[in-house]
Amino acid sequence: MQAFDAVVVGAGAAGLFCAGLAGQRGLRVLLIDHAPRLAEKIRISGGGRCNFTNREAGPTNFLSENPAFCRSALARYTPQDFIKLVQRHGIAFHEKHKGQLFCDDSAEQIIRMLVHECEAGGVTRWQPCTVADVRRAGEGFELDTGNGQLRTPRVVVATGGLPVPKIGASDWGLRLAQRFEHAIVEPRPALVPLTFDAATWAPFAALAGLSLPVEVSCGSGKARGRFLEDLLFTHRGLSGPAILQISSYRTASDQPLQINLAPELQLDQELIAAKAVSRRQLGNELASRLPQRLAAAWLERAGLDAARPLPECRDADLQRLGRSVHGWELMPSGDEGWRKAEVMRGGVSTKDLSSQTLESKRIPGLYFIGEVVDVTGWLGGYNFQWAWASAAACALAMAAASTQA
Repeated sequence: MQAFDAVVVGAGAAGLFCAGLAGQRGLRVLLIDHAPRLAEKIRISGGGRCNFTNREAGPTNFLSENPAFCRSALARYTPQDFIKLVQRHGIAFHEKHKGQLFCDDSAEQIIRMLVHECEAGGVTRWQPCTVADVRRAGEGFELDTGNGQLRTPRVVVATGGLPVPKIGASDWGLRLAQRFEHAIVEPRPALVPLTFDAATWAPFAALAGLSLPVEVSCGSGKARGRFLEDLLFTHRGLSGPAILQISSYRTASDQPLQINLAPELQLDQELIAAKAVSRRQLGNELASRLPQRLAAAWLERAGLDAARPLPECRDADLQRLGRSVHGWELMPSGDEGWRKAEVMRGGVSTKDLSSQTLESKRIPGLYFIGEVVDVTGWLGGYNFQWAWASAAACALAMAAASTQA
């Protein structure tokens, strides 16, 4: 039976990084993944250029039943730390929007960097290889794998979440956690487009492809989210960064969205003021402030005549029109599910894990890192930063434990 100091299950962002760091600190590490291709989620991220971190990443950019849990790991391995690693490997990158960093060339560069880090640590990699069973054996673990049995004092679960099943996502890590009596926060799709029933969406289906900056909010109290981002109309509902962001805050099916379609304007006041100087039709005046297709659809929705000269419009109607644009409230019927979700909300409950080391409080030597944990970041590189930070916390803790053993 083969033996390793640590076995990392899952060769995605968190698993690769953790294995490399632990190996470079003297541990004999085995990295296992069931998928035939390495780090496919990194490969497809950021439109193929990998939004590998966000300069501004901090605890307030993450959601969890315990919002303070991520604080320790994020403080000890920062975006600047990962940027230094990227620079050391000679990877050119750029800032696209609000601190979001992307490779100039390809996400493949990040994958190659992580593989090189693993090679520098002498990490053994079995892929594709399944893990049929993990069981306690004395103070350590025995694993049954597609390459035979092995023994280790430390198992790291880095199997990710449930989004994009076609590239190998599975619930293996969640099932393992439950077997070892860890609580699970109900998993659900996050950073996902929202859908509406056919009757609700019929007036807006023709706007598919239209994008504009909006303010969107959802929830209440401390759990309320609010974002100024671009919204995209689709045939089935709404997408774009604004909707992906707010989808993580929509925790109940009866929570409506509030959308301000013109956050930079005071539309009712501007239209009333324009009456004194403009002879244009209402539709043309509104289309000078909103995308033309949206202006036409909105006037039809409001029951107002687009051809009516602006001076003939009642102030009350213009005020009502402005309020509807600034305060569009609508109720999604669902979302596009795991197929289109970028990350998973929920996962292994943080109450059973150490925030310092990511080690289980129930089973010594068992660690959970990355997306499988109930820590979910905003859109924009935050979830990758959690992968790097949680992996680093785990790797350093294992190295320290090995030295003390």
